[in-house]
Amino acid sequence: MDSHEGNGVGNGAGNGIGNGAGNGASESLPPPPPVPPNVEPEQVLEPAKKKVVRVPIARRGLGSKGNKIPILTNHFKVNVTNVNGDFFHYSVALFYEDGRPVDGKGIGRKVLDRVHETYDTELAGKDFAYDGEKSLFTLGPLPRNKLEFTIVLEDVVSNRNNGNKSPGSPNDDRKRQRRPYNSKTFKVEISFAAKIPMQSIANALRGQESENSQEALRVLDIILRQHASKQGCLLVRQSFFHNDPKNFVDVGGGVLGCRGFHSSFRTTQGGLSLNIDVSTTMIIQPGPVVDFLIANQNVKDPFQIDWAKAKRTLKNLRVRTNPANTEYKISGLSEKPCKEQMFSLKKGKDEDGEIQTAEVTVYDYFVNHRNIELRYSGDLPCINVGKPKRPTYFPLELCSLVSLQRYTKSLSTFQRSSLVEKSRQKPQERMRVLTDALKVNNYDAEPMLRSCGISIHNNFTQVEGRVLPAPKLKAGNGEDFFARNGRWNFNNKKLVNPTKIERWAIVNFSARCDLRGLVRDLTRTGEMKGIHIDAPFDVFEESPQNRRAPPPVRVDKMFEEVQSKLPGAPQFLLCVLPERKNCDLYGPWKKRNLADFGIVTQCMAPTRINDQYLTNLLLKINAKLGGLNSMLAVEHSPSIPLVSKVPTIIIGMDVSHGSPGQSDVPSIAAVVSSRHWPLISRYRASVRTQSPKVEMIDSLYKRVSDKEDDGIMRELLLDFYVTSGKRKPEQIIIFRDGVSESQFNQVLNIELDQIIEACKFLDENWTPKFVVIVAQKNHHTKFFQPGSPDNVPPGTVIDNKICHARNNDFYMCAHAGMIGTTRPTHYHVLLDEVGFSADDLQELVHSLSYVYQRSTTAISVVAPICYAHLAATQVGQFMKFEDLSETSSSHGGLTSAGPVPVPQLPKLQEAVCNSMFFC
Repeated sequence: MDSHEGNGVGNGAGNGIGNGAGNGASESLPPPPPVPPNVEPEQVLEPAKKKVVRVPIARRGLGSKGNKIPILTNHFKVNVTNVNGDFFHYSVALFYEDGRPVDGKGIGRKVLDRVHETYDTELAGKDFAYDGEKSLFTLGPLPRNKLEFTIVLEDVVSNRNNGNKSPGSPNDDRKRQRRPYNSKTFKVEISFAAKIPMQSIANALRGQESENSQEALRVLDIILRQHASKQGCLLVRQSFFHNDPKNFVDVGGGVLGCRGFHSSFRTTQGGLSLNIDVSTTMIIQPGPVVDFLIANQNVKDPFQIDWAKAKRTLKNLRVRTNPANTEYKISGLSEKPCKEQMFSLKKGKDEDGEIQTAEVTVYDYFVNHRNIELRYSGDLPCINVGKPKRPTYFPLELCSLVSLQRYTKSLSTFQRSSLVEKSRQKPQERMRVLTDALKVNNYDAEPMLRSCGISIHNNFTQVEGRVLPAPKLKAGNGEDFFARNGRWNFNNKKLVNPTKIERWAIVNFSARCDLRGLVRDLTRTGEMKGIHIDAPFDVFEESPQNRRAPPPVRVDKMFEEVQSKLPGAPQFLLCVLPERKNCDLYGPWKKRNLADFGIVTQCMAPTRINDQYLTNLLLKINAKLGGLNSMLAVEHSPSIPLVSKVPTIIIGMDVSHGSPGQSDVPSIAAVVSSRHWPLISRYRASVRTQSPKVEMIDSLYKRVSDKEDDGIMRELLLDFYVTSGKRKPEQIIIFRDGVSESQFNQVLNIELDQIIEACKFLDENWTPKFVVIVAQKNHHTKFFQPGSPDNVPPGTVIDNKICHARNNDFYMCAHAGMIGTTRPTHYHVLLDEVGFSADDLQELVHSLSYVYQRSTTAISVVAPICYAHLAATQVGQFMKFEDLSETSSSHGGLTSAGPVPVPQLPKLQEAVCNSMFFC
């Protein structure tokens, strides 16, 4: 995730809630300084205030509620005997023989390995951990603070290190000397940078974390990375992948999922531990280039390949060429086929010493001069492994892609589902794989770890888990239901607050479907759940001549048809799409309904339509139209600890980014908030665009009011005030998704500051209490039941032993893991001004996993975060086909050419912006 300082906060203008409304806090701020004449208000500098820097709070105690059960976890205890040693950090600079710095990655490890072999005495026999780039670490100091070495590498992967000259390669030795790839002599400078005491790890285990302790753990992680690198692994951050075909799964399109391992050292309440987990990265299918291209483009033979697309896909991939078995990086393709692509072949010198050349084709050179048979490459482009102005060509069939090359583009829907299906592991299988990994890696033999006095246990750590009872739920007519194994159903039950569907119609985009039967079954299922559904006004079938038009055109044509026949705006439109998940019509259809016309809409694809499918469909429709499907019994009473007594708003925040490789697609920030206090089951969303890949939300509060937008929080706080009996929230509970531990301080000091400013803007005497909780799914801790093939039961919570040594964090598996191994959510409580007990806060989090209106199961993370993710994803679909307005953008991204305005999303119509349109 990109971290970003974000914009600061300040004064805005606009209509607030009004001073003194509701139960504000008694404390008031001094009035602002008077504005001097002829000065714009926003130019006035506020008096200097000492900035309070917030840090995550410490744990106040452990929870005790629930049935205790033993749990095994994939943390392995680490013993450290040499706590008084010091790591010495040295910076590494590499140069070619002529003094030019080495900028290519990948060569560093080979160079430093040769230094270690050649200069053992000068290094005082010390082992070192090298990160592959600019940092090297030793235990204890090297003999001198600055060391310089010269080494020669015979086996540099060079573009021209084989005896056979490939076409287009230069023969001039003077020219070759100037080219970095041919330098085999390297100068290495190693200079002292810092000392890192190992004692800092012991301090962190006592709760005194520091920069030194983080650096010391980083050194231990680098030792493991280096260990994996020496075994020929692909390294991806803290994961490593062996070149073993049994770890590969084909996900289609010439892409393989490669299974490997993640490892990281963690300071926990139980001491230092090594967290090892199964990890997967995507790699290019190794082997003949032509086989990869046929699979990637889903064509039958090489003559159907789209070469413009192939050129983009192949750029910078590494190939081995036959018969010399030399490795190169692809720089492009030839413009002409192999039989026509000419180059100058050097034929020796004439009597005057001038070099003689002859123009030959690449095909002719390989077939006649090198006697290599080419079966199909003659009519296809050549692979260029040289520079654009100095090309070096090889026929396609002589090139094979090297193994373990990462595929970094986003996966298609099909590839993603194929990967999920093929990489699932039941708990027992995952435990076996991890146990084997520890044996294979043999960390006890790693010399650096031995000299640090570090040994790693082979047994999974046992911790005490607690299983919280499922909260009681309410259905219609005051009936109770009870979740069993995190699931419940509406059989013979009505919804808590069913809506009426009166003015509605169906639009069908060319899907084959029995629409009459659909209406009949939907009406029948609705009546059983308490939803009264009138007959639809009409069914609009797409005209056959529109089916091949671009998606936005198909949507516009359909709306023209709807508008011409309906007497007025419909309350609701049911849209039948021709295919699921990846239908291009979805984004333009949603934008037209929500932003242009303010119509609630539900999309469906007519696959297996049964009672369960129709019930799920109606749950979404009911929530979108303002109904409520189920609620917590404690919400109904209301008796949620601390939340039901004092007006409390619950916020969920998430940012979704463009796919990998899409650096110019704006990120989308979504914030959802609860409404109708004391309920915690109803929400609304506010969504904005921001600069690409920026994780901190920068539109929570706008410093200078523009007429269109005073920021997300003002919008949500006003909605709470209006829907909660003109009460201002005195407690604001924030759930933040998608941030790493390195960004916790930014959430506390940038995002929270903006939210506080938004409150002050509405009423300067209003000082609500805040709770800030980060939810992380993207971590590597897993839980197992000893001796059981099943996942841990839903409601399992763990806040001891493997949790943070100081901070207030806990793991929760609220849901029932039906397939694979359950991934717990890791909650970090960064701030708690309300004063929740550990039990009350864990129960609130658990309960919020049961208020998700779209399903009849407990979900793995609190509903407000799920809703924020849904809202960001759905509104993000608007952007796929539309050139959004760039004129009213409020913030820009930075490129090399300067700031680029971020296109703004269209505002949702009043009729739908307060609805759960994202449900």
